[in-house]
Amino acid sequence: MSPSQWQSFITEFTHLSPTQRNSAIELLRAASGTDAAIALVEQAAKARLACPACRSKHFHRHGHAQGLQRYRCVACGRTFNALSGTPLAHLHHKERWLAYAGCMLDSFSVRKAAQQVAIHRNTSFRWRHRFLALAKTDRPLCLHGIAEADEMYLLESEKGARHLARPARQRGGHAKKRGISDELVASWWHVTARDRRATL
Repeated sequence: MSPSQWQSFITEFTHLSPTQRNSAIELLRAASGTDAAIALVEQAAKARLACPACRSKHFHRHGHAQGLQRYRCVACGRTFNALSGTPLAHLHHKERWLAYAGCMLDSFSVRKAAQQVAIHRNTSFRWRHRFLALAKTDRPLCLHGIAEADEMYLLESEKGARHLARPARQRGGHAKKRGISDELVASWWHVTARDRRATL
């Protein structure tokens, strides 16, 4: 937009009704949210961007689609973007992704997050699983230097037992004894390993 066009646009904007002005503000706010989400996605994917079909890193830019930079693979000729082959592929309403991620960090339920971001509860359920699946892909293949590993202790579950040695619990519960006791079992399915050089 040229400077003269911008000045004429500003002049016309002052003549809008309150309803039209609010609609314009909502459009600008949605566009800024989309730009922020796209910039974050492309910046995160830039380091390990590759063709999802053949994993080749030999590609060139090939226009834009839905705000995202598209690429064409030289090896196989397929086109892709930063979201291709990831759990976030084909999801709509990018302008609401960051707000929904904030709801997940605040431990909102599926329905409460849907109300907060103004999406359907089924969309909220689908987004939650897609976001969690994306987090699983951001893990190092190997650890270097000094690494630390530890298991997790959980309350022993007697689900399915016909005769319980204790009163039935609901939704987890808490141990009666402090520290590691016979109420807890080591869960080797939840082993956590961390490289000391990794940034939090």
